[in-house]
Amino acid sequence: MAIEVPAVCAMENSGVMIPDSTSFRRASRTMKPKKSRRSPHSLRIALVGMMLPLTLSSTAQTPLRWTSSGAASDAGVSGAATASTAPHVSPTQPRPYRSALTGQDIRPLAAGFDVRAFETMAEHLTVGQRVPGLAMAIVHNGRVLSARGYGVTDVVNPQQVDAHTVFRLASLSKSFASTLAGLMVQDGSLRWDSKVNQYVPGFQLIDPVATSRVTVADVLSHSVGLQAHNAFDRDIEANAEYYDVARKLAYAPLKCAPGECYAYQNVAFSLIGDVVFAASGTFYDQAVDRRIFKPLGMNDASLGLSGIQGSTRWARPHVRSRNGWVSLIPKPTYYRLPPAAGVNASASDLAQWLIAQTGHRPDVLPAPLLATLHAPVVTTPGEMRGGWRRERIHSASYALGWRVFDYAGQQVIFHAGAVQGYRGLMALVPGQDLGVAMVWNSDSSLPSGLLPTILDRAMGLPGEPWVETPADYDLLLAESPEGAPARERNDAGTSSQRSTASPR
Repeated sequence: MAIEVPAVCAMENSGVMIPDSTSFRRASRTMKPKKSRRSPHSLRIALVGMMLPLTLSSTAQTPLRWTSSGAASDAGVSGAATASTAPHVSPTQPRPYRSALTGQDIRPLAAGFDVRAFETMAEHLTVGQRVPGLAMAIVHNGRVLSARGYGVTDVVNPQQVDAHTVFRLASLSKSFASTLAGLMVQDGSLRWDSKVNQYVPGFQLIDPVATSRVTVADVLSHSVGLQAHNAFDRDIEANAEYYDVARKLAYAPLKCAPGECYAYQNVAFSLIGDVVFAASGTFYDQAVDRRIFKPLGMNDASLGLSGIQGSTRWARPHVRSRNGWVSLIPKPTYYRLPPAAGVNASASDLAQWLIAQTGHRPDVLPAPLLATLHAPVVTTPGEMRGGWRRERIHSASYALGWRVFDYAGQQVIFHAGAVQGYRGLMALVPGQDLGVAMVWNSDSSLPSGLLPTILDRAMGLPGEPWVETPADYDLLLAESPEGAPARERNDAGTSSQRSTASPR
């Protein structure tokens, strides 16, 4: 039951394959657009593959839940929880992230919020090569408060990290994938409830009913229904090609019907790249550049290994050895999953991304789109673990390419990222119109404590020594690679045995 994919030729770092003319014509004749059937429960999203664009009218305000009318039975989902086929009343669309906020809704930053103090902390993290290099951006009320670099790009050939030094974003890339999909929903070329097999006729899960129900929103919220988290990441780490691995989804055990449970994925998430190509006729990397990077003035940003290596200045990845930090050449493995982990960007770029995601670039990202992207879809209670998460997070969910936390009573939109030699964190606080992002070029989890320190100061919470007490490795990554041995996940994140890390 392997996934059948038309004959293709690869395009480097595109996230998609180009169908040859014969298979493209054959697929065009056999594929007919279907009206998406409304289905119960959380988001229904469609995976898309390599076909002609389908124009399904919609807007970014499309709710992520729909009423059901005679939904197909889930009895065929092997070992999966079944869903009720009774009509389901759609809940009210969550409150818009920005459009409903007024001056009275936005609270001022607490008196202890001192950007210079945070910059000093960031600089201190690079002293003595605690971490080789780090870049940080802080924005508030649509203004850049700080966008700077600290430390060096490479311990062997050191250059100062600055605001335009490019870092690999790992899973911070997922917010770009969901935003691009949202822009296509907004222009009517895609729907959140579009079925994947409308775009990728060869897409298969182990159960045909589940296959027919997977939607775009399911992919972007990690709600495909797979039992294992990070399914087939080890194949990607072993240098396998994306399409070879994607076929294996046809054999992956299911835990639930699509849209009904959460399991973090990188391979399945990256199917959105195929959706983009099928629905728009544009390669994923080109679409991100044209619709996001260029309009927002993210002039240092790129996708893929060639993108980072072609940058004027970029930070090399580092891993810990007995003799200190060792710089490496970035691995191409997770770059083969551009939607999940393909973006490269600088502090300057991240500042513009935060400004847009906090609602101050409505010409590019309208408020209704942001409302949908940041609305919780599926609960993720496993996020409330030790360290600062245990102390600060009261509830956790996944939205579309973003996590949503109740952080000490305030909503925080968040994501973390990690691949070999790079780490990153990003957070939005809508109630205070604040955005923070930080990336660094090493496997150390030490800088992760700087984020909750900044959030605490913004909210006026009692100070905690988060920076001085390294967070548990799991707290940064949020998910451990499928079957990863415990020795790969120590508190400091400095094990010489851990040579790879799955993007988060």
